[in-house]
Amino acid sequence: MPTTPYTTLISAEQLQRGLSAAFVADCSHELTDPRAGLQNYTAGHIPGAVHLHLDTHLSSAPNGRNGRHPLPDPAELAAQLAAMGLRQGQQVVAYDRSQGTYAARLWWLLRWLGHAPVAVLDGGWQAWLEAGGASQTETPAARPRGDFAVKPSLVRFVQVDDVLGNLQHRQRLVIDARSPQRYRGEGETLDPKAGHIPGAVCRFYRDNLRDDGRFKSADELRTEWLAILGKRKPQEVVNQCGSGVSACHNILALEHAGLDGSLLYPGSWSEWCADPARPMVCEASS
Repeated sequence: MPTTPYTTLISAEQLQRGLSAAFVADCSHELTDPRAGLQNYTAGHIPGAVHLHLDTHLSSAPNGRNGRHPLPDPAELAAQLAAMGLRQGQQVVAYDRSQGTYAARLWWLLRWLGHAPVAVLDGGWQAWLEAGGASQTETPAARPRGDFAVKPSLVRFVQVDDVLGNLQHRQRLVIDARSPQRYRGEGETLDPKAGHIPGAVCRFYRDNLRDDGRFKSADELRTEWLAILGKRKPQEVVNQCGSGVSACHNILALEHAGLDGSLLYPGSWSEWCADPARPMVCEASS
């Protein structure tokens, strides 16, 4: 790996040149089938990659009020990663089979733990294979325990009360990463109520991508995101989605475009709609 770390995206070709030095994590997952990620990993993964499960590694247990994928305990996550061999300062590369949706969650979490050299594999598993990358089916041999530990966070997030208070003063722009249909309240199958947070605007995370599943250029992303932000600074933006996962994809796109500092609302819609006292907008029923 180069002396300058990758901190947003890395191409398959770049990873191939530095694979032996990187800590590679397969974050493949499917919300409708929690077993699918590990099954896909077992069927074939980047040589040496470990598998991190969204529900058991990258989230803590939900209680019905804190969203579908609450943030994990930082010390526990750090200990798990160290046990897998992660070292301080080591380049981490996260990938999945879903256009970076779940890999971006690990990217954000590691930045939350203070780890800067982490990047998402642009195009994911599909791009790796297209570039001639090797596939491994056996579980990699255990690595020596690493020295990874929590350091001061590189990112910020907000709690539900912050978002609720923002309804009054609107100092922050809330951006919803879900599809336009789910934003409007159409076809909701994951959460008990449909709709969106009042005042939130929709930026579907897949709009960050080209037709081939890779991210748009930094310049193109910057132009598109500045049109959404208007006069607001990135630090005045709160990113949310259904459960704090695909919102990280939008944060990654912003960072890749040079628009650093936006915030995550981890609980997102699944936490927000758990309390019927919170205001909700459902355009589909209006």
